[in-house]
Amino acid sequence: MADASKDEMQLIEWGDFAKVELRVGTIVRAEPFPEARRPAYRLWADFGPEIGERKASAQITVHYALDELVGKQVVGVVNFPPKQIGPIRSECLVTGFYDAGGTYLSPAAQEASAFGPPDIMTVAPTVGGGAYHVPSSPAANVIHRRLRSGTTGHRTPK
Repeated sequence: MADASKDEMQLIEWGDFAKVELRVGTIVRAEPFPEARRPAYRLWADFGPEIGERKASAQITVHYALDELVGKQVVGVVNFPPKQIGPIRSECLVTGFYDAGGTYLSPAAQEASAFGPPDIMTVAPTVGGGAYHVPSSPAANVIHRRLRSGTTGHRTPK
């Protein structure tokens, strides 16, 4: 995957990004996806009672064994329309970062908790509409709230 130069990158407006619903979910099921054009897994992630369980395809086979995925937290875009990917209908986009070897899952709420103790990070359940069934999701919701409000301030991990 080639790096886009600053001149080639398409800029989006803040309002475009604000439409993206990023949620923390927990992988509850993972299966091989042999029909995929590139090596991939089928994933089912639970995004909590408001969103529920969503199915996705993820090209993460280089960095993750199938048996280590259940229970792992992920960041997903949950407001894309469903997309047919071979024989499965993907219901969310599981985010990740690409390197020369393959794709890594985006760090989720467990890494976000490094920014402070839960009592500092806790917000009202209505802020960001987060998936509160995962222990660290209040921290993810603070990050989500800051992104949506345009707040640029952050704390350095301890």
